[in-house]
Amino acid sequence: MKQIASKPLAALFALTFTTAVTTACAADLTPMGAEKAGTADGLVPAWDGGLNKAPAGFDPKKGYADPFAGEKPSFTITAANMVQYKDKLTAGQMEMLKRFPDYKMNVYPSHRTSAYPQSVYDAVKAEAGKITLAEGGIGVKGLAHSNVPFPEPKSGVEVIWNHLMRYRGGSIERYSASFPVQTNGTFTPVTFTEHMLLASAEANPEPNRLYSFMGLITGPSSVAGQDLLVIEPIDQIEEKRQAWIYNPGQRRVMRAPDISYDSPGQGGDGLRTSDDYDGFNGAPDRYDWKLIGKKEIFISYNNYKLTSKGETYANIVKPGHLNQDMVRYEPHRVWVVEGTLKPGKRHIYAKRTFYVDEDSWQLAHSDVYDGRGDLWRVHEIESVQYYDVPTTWLAGEVEYDLQARRYVATAFTNQEKPLRFNYKLDSGYFTADNLRRLSN
Repeated sequence: MKQIASKPLAALFALTFTTAVTTACAADLTPMGAEKAGTADGLVPAWDGGLNKAPAGFDPKKGYADPFAGEKPSFTITAANMVQYKDKLTAGQMEMLKRFPDYKMNVYPSHRTSAYPQSVYDAVKAEAGKITLAEGGIGVKGLAHSNVPFPEPKSGVEVIWNHLMRYRGGSIERYSASFPVQTNGTFTPVTFTEHMLLASAEANPEPNRLYSFMGLITGPSSVAGQDLLVIEPIDQIEEKRQAWIYNPGQRRVMRAPDISYDSPGQGGDGLRTSDDYDGFNGAPDRYDWKLIGKKEIFISYNNYKLTSKGETYANIVKPGHLNQDMVRYEPHRVWVVEGTLKPGKRHIYAKRTFYVDEDSWQLAHSDVYDGRGDLWRVHEIESVQYYDVPTTWLAGEVEYDLQARRYVATAFTNQEKPLRFNYKLDSGYFTADNLRRLSN
């Protein structure tokens, strides 16, 4: 990408910013439905296939080597200069800059690294135009193996389904740590072992299945054993989410129909909801989803520093917010979707604004509002390209609660065992009996 000095860059933003981008014809789209071309201002480059190959000598036990380690920030946004960049910032980003004098956003050159296996591209192409929304947008019909049911979305809920169904590796094993952080910056890591199997990766999946998930809390001792099993359907009119929890006090597995929507998120100390996990998950039926359009903003991207096995959690987690020297931001195009709580429906969030990366369909950022219309939580997904899979997924995610003046950082793996993708796993693993066995 052509390098542009930071001072002229600010003026360029003011001249070239547009709130929406018209979708190009299909021939000009990537296999996932993004625009191949870069932006007119040159800040977002053309997609050239992404990063789909591990470097020589790659060893997941040593972490993911940063292909951009030698780059320096093009510029840094602070409270002092954020006004000149406001058209490319979300309301939540600007509020974080205002609230914390040491909060900043280091903006680097943009790299469209998102890439996927050819089998994923083939399934998207084969099923494009053949998939429809179920009644009320609560599911999809006509899907076999595609991870992007609506590569050219015409509504907000279609963008949401692209996020929900996106490819993250057919099967995933993740050892991770989460940190509900106190106002003074102290924290106790909550460690997890998670297994997930996408039905799209199975040869003969159960009907109406989206994924199966097993989440085991392994520490600290005060919460260890509060384990969770979820069987997620696609069409939730036909079938509701099935969930079970293991109660270590009673040593029993119990059905948990309330593990969804705004119930407290597992291990989050009340700082996030169940449907905040992975950016957003679960049935989208409680909101009216409005498609605002496309927008070029700064999002957390290519965060290889945050996957480094040489980093300690004490260096990542700081009072008030993450160590912003560890977070990399880049300009990218996103789909903007606004969710407004439907009349008669219940959720602690009255409105949610989602910013979804056009290349991966991964939710990159969300701002959520309470019933008074006040900005409540700022949710940032720290994206990274796992080039050995290949897939775009999380290096971690962080949710800032502006009212509690605390935050929770989730899914960091620096001091944990390496992630595994596409290993042998079948739906028989995800049973209440196995949850009981694993929890004892």
